Amino acid sequence: MSNSRPDPGIIADARPTNWVDAYAPEFLKPYCKLARYDRPIGTWLLLLPCWFGQALAHLSAGQQWPDLWYAALFTVGALAMRGAGCTWNDIVDRDFDGRVERTALRPIPSGQVSVKQAMVFAVAQALVGLLVLVQFNGFTIWLAISSLVLVAAYPFAKRFTYWPQVVLGLTFNWGVLVGWASVTGELSATALMFYAGAVTWTIGYDTIYAHQDKEDDALLGLRSTALRFGRTTPWWLTVFYGLTLALFATAAYLAGGGLATFTGIGLVAGHFIWQIATLDIDDAANCLVRFKSNRTVGLILVGGILADMVLS
Repeated sequence: MSNSRPDPGIIADARPTNWVDAYAPEFLKPYCKLARYDRPIGTWLLLLPCWFGQALAHLSAGQQWPDLWYAALFTVGALAMRGAGCTWNDIVDRDFDGRVERTALRPIPSGQVSVKQAMVFAVAQALVGLLVLVQFNGFTIWLAISSLVLVAAYPFAKRFTYWPQVVLGLTFNWGVLVGWASVTGELSATALMFYAGAVTWTIGYDTIYAHQDKEDDALLGLRSTALRFGRTTPWWLTVFYGLTLALFATAAYLAGGGLATFTGIGLVAGHFIWQIATLDIDDAANCLVRFKSNRTVGLILVGGILADMVLS
């Protein structure tokens, strides 16, 4: 008898040669896809703010090298918490995902994983995140735990507002604050300034991402900045990316950033110009490439800060 379940296939956004579809055991593939291991860009965009905050704190303190153990902990934590957040998102959005071509092959709507199984998996990943978190100071632990309110709320935002990207920005960049606090045990204007810049950065890049789904979202009654901005998206990106650069530069100045940090910010400005100038909001593949390119933005920023630390 043939299996009646849908062919899991390769989910949209994943590379055709991604390691999950190529090498993961069959019984683990649905869970790897729930956690988005086949699409690592989100993990990068969650991890990089943690590294921003940590590196800025070290730079501000005049240290010449970051704590590599903390950087490794943030890597594991980002992998676990991005997986937990995406699993929760898929649980909440399961009915919508099944009606959208780009998301119909996700494990829950395609019947590969039950809601109960997905919930157990989400809790297991969150516990891994907790094991990572308890390695830090008490202030950092409670600061990170407080972000769970945003994590829980995010999947519902697109049902009520055209600005769910703001909620995503607040959520995804909480790591800036956590990274800073892990080093200093407190928050400061510098950390809050960089956090604000990271939020506006996320609003920009996730607006680009949301243009992939704007037709389906409109039919389903869901909302996004892509639908809100429409043809004026390039203008709005200019505003948000401009704010990002101004806030990053201010935070870098407050942290004692030097030539390397500001050179990195300058290179990021050029990258933002490329994104806006070459964006085609009606071409999903074009939008996806520009969205994914924001990993490069983050790596440039981290590299500039680290270079300043070493050179100092």
